[in-house]
Amino acid sequence: MTRKVRTRYAPSPTGFMHVGNLRTALYEYLIAKSQGGTFVLRIEDTDQERYVDGAVDVIYNTLKTAGLKHDEGPDIGGDYGPYVQSERKDMYLPFAEKLIENGKAYRCFCSKERLEALRNTEEFAQGGYDRHCRDLPQEEIDKLLAEGVPYVIRQKMPLDGETTFTDSVFGEITAPNSELQDQILIKTDGYPTYNFANVIDDHTMGITHVVRGNEYLSSTPKYNLLYEAFGWEIPTYVHLPLIMGQNDDGTTSKLSKRHGSTGFEDLIKDGFLPQAIINYIALLGWCPKDNQEIFTLAELEKAFSIDGISKSPAVFDYNKLEWFNGEYIKAMSVQEFEQAARPYILQAIGNKPFDTLKIAAILQQRTTKLTQIPAVIDFFAQQPEYSKDLFVNKKSKTNFENAPIMLKAVYDELSVLEQWNHDILHDTLINLAVKLGVKNGTVMWPARIAVSGKAVTPGGAVEILDILGKKESLKRMEQGLQKLS
Repeated sequence: MTRKVRTRYAPSPTGFMHVGNLRTALYEYLIAKSQGGTFVLRIEDTDQERYVDGAVDVIYNTLKTAGLKHDEGPDIGGDYGPYVQSERKDMYLPFAEKLIENGKAYRCFCSKERLEALRNTEEFAQGGYDRHCRDLPQEEIDKLLAEGVPYVIRQKMPLDGETTFTDSVFGEITAPNSELQDQILIKTDGYPTYNFANVIDDHTMGITHVVRGNEYLSSTPKYNLLYEAFGWEIPTYVHLPLIMGQNDDGTTSKLSKRHGSTGFEDLIKDGFLPQAIINYIALLGWCPKDNQEIFTLAELEKAFSIDGISKSPAVFDYNKLEWFNGEYIKAMSVQEFEQAARPYILQAIGNKPFDTLKIAAILQQRTTKLTQIPAVIDFFAQQPEYSKDLFVNKKSKTNFENAPIMLKAVYDELSVLEQWNHDILHDTLINLAVKLGVKNGTVMWPARIAVSGKAVTPGGAVEILDILGKKESLKRMEQGLQKLS
């Protein structure tokens, strides 16, 4: 009987969600959902030195914003709780003691001083342990215990032979047992090490697929020897390729802050949409069966498969992410876009009573990052200082002779309008161009420069006049006429 797929995302609350962690969470979620399985959230908080206040909220908020809804976890419970590692701390020691009973682990009484001295030798300069306590006689162990000498519990690794395991991405991997350290399972304070807690938690929670970065490949034989020591079924391993960043000289190195934002929250602050980030991250190391690039999360749940994960490192390309973001923005309804863009629009226009939906409508097709918005529409709040040279435009056939004539004609036509809306403004200016026997642009260009003070604007003269309203538009045109005179 095949077991129901159960994956787990088990972050440490360190206050920051790197895109590598987010991709791991996403792939665990997609492996579970694509096979009708369960996605579990477990908080690994036993490393108290790295614990950051408020970091658990960062984890919850990130998963929620990204749309990765867990089926079991600390906040919603489930049949395999508790889901916070520190609340499980009493369960690890009995498992370690069971290994001692079966000759698969031992108590190590070595003092800090002895271990420090070891590290000063050539053989153990890079770390490791000389297995000094591995074969202590029982009477000596009993004596040390009676004296209350602190100890750790170490895993007893085989000294010869090999350990082989199969990874879903990297295939069969073999490690000589002689290279494996007698790793610590329980520390002197009774807390488990990360590696030991991980194995115990995964087994007792029924986790079938362990998904993590390929930097853990070398630790996997140690995990497997623990599973075998307990007589437990080994999970399916899925090790993910590295995410690299592009350096200025064209080379790549592991993605870090010098490449740009590497955290989910930072990317959101940079003006990227959560759904665009998730879509892009899904393709960092996974290749769909066809050439589709734009996926909703629901589509990813159907399309995802482990055999599409690549061994090769993926390069995080900010330009490509921006392209994805632009595509997502274009595909939104104008109302959805206005919701997303509103904080940035208000940042530019302050408390001016302009219609934010109309502003969103002229921005939408030209925006690839929400953070671009304030600088593009700042002229609505306050007209910038501009040179009268802007009135000259070859394509629109405007120059210093005809620009003042055109602008005065526009001003005269618009000042007598009783109704002020897009359609009326449009028809009035088009009719004016016909009446004057000139191109539409010859009328529109001076009007747009006068009301915006910018050579490049989202929206044309009609849209800007409509948003600014009659009073503000006429005031700005008067100033434009003065400049031209």
